[in-house]
Amino acid sequence: MTRRGLILFAALGIAWGIPYLFIKVAVSELEPAMVVLGRSALAAILLLPLAFFRREVWQVVRRWRPMLAYTLVEIVIPWYFLSSAEQRLPSSTAGLLLATVPLAGVAIAFAMGRPERLSRLNWLGIASGMLGVAALVGLDIAGSDLVAVAEIAVVVVGYALGPAILSRWMSDLPGVGVVAVSLAATAVVYVPFVLLTGAWPTAWPSPEVTWSIIVLAVICSALAFLLMVALVAEIGPVKATAITYVNPAVAVAAGVLVLGERITVWTIVGFVLVLLGSYLVTRRRRELIAVEGPEEASAEQRR
Repeated sequence: MTRRGLILFAALGIAWGIPYLFIKVAVSELEPAMVVLGRSALAAILLLPLAFFRREVWQVVRRWRPMLAYTLVEIVIPWYFLSSAEQRLPSSTAGLLLATVPLAGVAIAFAMGRPERLSRLNWLGIASGMLGVAALVGLDIAGSDLVAVAEIAVVVVGYALGPAILSRWMSDLPGVGVVAVSLAATAVVYVPFVLLTGAWPTAWPSPEVTWSIIVLAVICSALAFLLMVALVAEIGPVKATAITYVNPAVAVAAGVLVLGERITVWTIVGFVLVLLGSYLVTRRRRELIAVEGPEEASAEQRR
């Protein structure tokens, strides 16, 4: 890996590992819907001019049906449930549970009629991931926040379904245009929702919360996607998929060091089992990406 590739990899690992920390801070004062609105609107403001300059917006809008489906399952619904879950779950636990997205991707492939042949290692990965989730849910948080865990499950399914929609119906569309339009559509959806549900804050939030929204939008959304595109171009799609295994570690470290969240032996056990499971499940897929090209990797990493 080149020096530039290492820098991009480290930057993206941080950008996709810290959202859980800043969401936790933001929901301490703001309603989940307001967090989603602030994050998506500001990110869209930053990315839309670039998408218009590159003449990518119209290409995406013309494919509005799959675009709408992608936006709903990848951003509109998951971002709300993730913010809601973090009102009760530690940010580190949320980050670890979301590392199971590759496991859900296998089930999504079966449901969409595109099942992959699973090797023994793949099945071992599924079992490892399930044991990791059991360790986190049943032993680490002791089943005390099952509603929040169910919300995370919705996020996991959405994050697995979104790339499947991209890969099947929109793999030829430009990435920046897809993300910019989906973020703008999310903001449009949440404006009336925030106003009708009373989620609009009655007072300006604290500096910590304000900066959290800015970081979520600028670094964790807009900049992160541009880093991902640059990383794939620099080191190739296969190596770039390894970022999936860095994000949870960053999420745990940020939660412990910044928020003082506890880390137990079951957190460590769940961490190891979930990441091992995700690695083993995606092992064959990583090999296929080397043959199929960067479009597949781009579809699996857009978030």
